[in-house]
Amino acid sequence: MDVSANSSIYSPSSLCRQVFARSAAHISGDFDAAPAAVTAPWCLTLLTEELQLAQLQQLQAFIAERGWAVTAIDILAARPQCTAVRLQLEAALEFDRARGELLALAEEMGLELVLQAGTTQQVPKLACFDMDSTLIQAEVIDELAKIAGVGDQVAEITLAAMRGELDFQQSFRKRMSLLQGFTEESLAEIAPQLPLMGGAQRLLQALRALGCKTAILSGGFTYFAHYLRDNHLAVDVVHANQLEFEAGALTGGVIDPIVDGARKALLLQELAAGMELSLDQVIAVGDGANDLPMLSLGALGIAFHAKPKVRAEAPQAIDGFGLDAALYLFGLNDRQIAALLEESSSQ
Repeated sequence: MDVSANSSIYSPSSLCRQVFARSAAHISGDFDAAPAAVTAPWCLTLLTEELQLAQLQQLQAFIAERGWAVTAIDILAARPQCTAVRLQLEAALEFDRARGELLALAEEMGLELVLQAGTTQQVPKLACFDMDSTLIQAEVIDELAKIAGVGDQVAEITLAAMRGELDFQQSFRKRMSLLQGFTEESLAEIAPQLPLMGGAQRLLQALRALGCKTAILSGGFTYFAHYLRDNHLAVDVVHANQLEFEAGALTGGVIDPIVDGARKALLLQELAAGMELSLDQVIAVGDGANDLPMLSLGALGIAFHAKPKVRAEAPQAIDGFGLDAALYLFGLNDRQIAALLEESSSQ
């Protein structure tokens, strides 16, 4: 069913008018050319496969109980399996408390609610990404370990590190020691098989078209990050861990410095300074505990398909959608995104 062909079948804007018509001065149509300018101090983006009236009513009651006011609503997406609605909020709120309450509400309602300052509803100048389980649907070191016959041992160490239960540097050295003897020839066979994360190409293509620089800041390996940059993803800068080879095979050793959470944060700040950018022009996206330091620095820190600890602590989170859903947090709607990608592809 093509909902865009017949807005009477499914119309998020009509649902929003039923619930918010008395409070919101502006409610867009489902397929407006562009969203309204952001004038409120806060924006709340609702993401769901298909919006229900009861969900909006529950959200409206939550907002009213806290004395917040919805001043404008824009439908950013209204297509099969993806509805995105942005509410501008006039509210005197404490961000961390409000974010936590909204995460709980979203889980109860079966959708996603992303809170951000109104000033961050803009295209960033620099976007920094974790690689494993963020830009690709794999933890590379685990894939190498499976082939080397030490998969269970390495996977358990990886999970403990991503949950924040182990120091990343110690766990990384321990995992690498188990991969001694793995051949460079095997690495070359694995790289083309790494599955990209849904929406990754679309997001990075759009960011490049918008003039935003992009960086991979990964606790994974430069070997694979460079492969992604050279073959699949519009990435400008790569910082990751270097594999140490001897006679065409891994030594099991580590080349310092290891890219852990602290180094990711440092690299983000160094990249921003080198580009003469303030941190409010930078965003970061990642899924693991070692991403939290960089997620806390910029205008947006998006936990993507993240572990519960990370989702609970990160400023923003996207769980049930592709990476390209981040474009809605920059204030873009589907019509703008489609035009941008079409223009980029034709160049």
